[in-house]
Amino acid sequence: MSPTTEPGPPGTSGRAQHETGRGADPSRWWAPLLGVASALGAFAVAELVALVVGSGSSPVLVVGAGVVDRVPPWLKDFAVETFGTADKTVLILGIVVVLALAAVAAGILETRRPPWGTVLLVAVGAVGVAAAVTRPDATTLWALPTVVGVGVGIMLLRTGAARLRAWRSSALAAEARATGPAVPGEAPETPLSARRQREALDRRSFLVFAGLTTVTALVVGGTARVLSAGSRALTAVRDAIRLPAPTGPAVVVPAGADLDVPGITPYVTPNDEFYRIDTALRVPEVDPDDWRLRVVGLVEEEVEISFAELLALPLVEHATTLTCVSNEVGGDLVGNAVWLGYPLRDLLARARPHADADMVLSRSADGWTASTPLEVLTDPGRESLLAVGMNGEPLPLAHGFPVRMVVPGLYGYVSATKWVVELKVTRFADDVAYWSTRGWSERGPIKMSSRIDVPRAGATVSPDAAGDVVVAGVAWSQHSGVAGVEVRVDEGEWEPAELAETVSADTWRQWTWTWSGPGAGEHRLAVRATDADGTVQTSTQAPPAPDGSSGWDTVEVRVA
Repeated sequence: MSPTTEPGPPGTSGRAQHETGRGADPSRWWAPLLGVASALGAFAVAELVALVVGSGSSPVLVVGAGVVDRVPPWLKDFAVETFGTADKTVLILGIVVVLALAAVAAGILETRRPPWGTVLLVAVGAVGVAAAVTRPDATTLWALPTVVGVGVGIMLLRTGAARLRAWRSSALAAEARATGPAVPGEAPETPLSARRQREALDRRSFLVFAGLTTVTALVVGGTARVLSAGSRALTAVRDAIRLPAPTGPAVVVPAGADLDVPGITPYVTPNDEFYRIDTALRVPEVDPDDWRLRVVGLVEEEVEISFAELLALPLVEHATTLTCVSNEVGGDLVGNAVWLGYPLRDLLARARPHADADMVLSRSADGWTASTPLEVLTDPGRESLLAVGMNGEPLPLAHGFPVRMVVPGLYGYVSATKWVVELKVTRFADDVAYWSTRGWSERGPIKMSSRIDVPRAGATVSPDAAGDVVVAGVAWSQHSGVAGVEVRVDEGEWEPAELAETVSADTWRQWTWTWSGPGAGEHRLAVRATDADGTVQTSTQAPPAPDGSSGWDTVEVRVA
């Protein structure tokens, strides 16, 4: 009988017996899982420590924030264009996947090639520490969650790997004895039985350790997440706030501002549908009782106000459309809301800026900064606000609660600072903001744009009973105002659209155009706007970087 068919213990094949240890090696499957279990334990402890140090010191968040800070503008544009407002979720998931792969590798290395699994965890921890201590709002304590978490992870990994190696050795020894000849003078079953018993003990030791590690990590991590859910408590605080009525006239949206066209963007964007693009992976939790805004820098007198003091000031209401500089032509990173706040020009007047100052560097609670021309913020004809309300309620947490900036006519990256805590009056020659150091322009005036909402790109449309198709959308030229919109089919003549009413030049306008007697088949619709100064929207195509996209929005449709 050949070796490959030599009979063995019941329930085993001759091939499995001959290939000594191949089927008995438990580390093939359990080493990767050990790495993941150790990583879970590390992150659970790190989250627990972050509760004490500060929620922003969470290792995943600081690494994610470091990635956001260091990506080139083109990659940021790609992420926003591809994933939209889900870009942060995708980033976090990507980091989790990378860390999971590193954990799997650490488990394999520590089991097969110790101490290289430990070395890998130390390297990952070093990245986390570097990311933590280089955050603009960080202290040296921000490294503590990562350091403690990695330390616990290494301890779990080394302990588990030692038990797994013991199980592997006893399993291979038992398999070798089962497929090899009996030892002379020894009872045939006694050595195998003893080795099987030893394997069972080693297996139980490892599995109990791995199971307890995983369960404990999940419980500790879940508890840490529940205890760190300050946003729920902050939501309750926000919901209890009653905003004062504006001292001036309240915004009244004209009945004709919203056209009765199914599928068109509403004139006022609901808060839960308003776009959100920022660098905060976790929404900063700013208690209004602790909030303070300081006006510093090139001023005659520094000013500091609390939230209660801000609410006691004469607040005004103004409708303003905000646009993200990352918005592509035809994109949806734009929204219109009614804001309640205190005029920034009045606050700056109290500080009395120096004559040679030309910029205000606003700073968020999480360290993000924006550079806004001082002349814009002090312009008496522009309602730049230190806003506390949005569409009749306190600011949502994700949109800057308790206080943010709203500046008509400028892209958000140079003006719309959320969770704002400081205004530094300075000069463009002396200071740069977050995105200004990454290749974007410093001043960021919003470019005129228009968009087709109805019909959607790729839609098949059928004329109504009168043989017409309704085309509709929105157009904006903040702080100048839209005076006209034109539509054309294929390469035909431009035809004027009908404009809806609007509250002010600082908001977008809906428009509609009747496409009479369209011929069957494929067609291309294009739209362009004209502002109050007579300037026609350019056809020149430009990407978002470095100062906003441009060009005409076009959609391909089929007429059936």
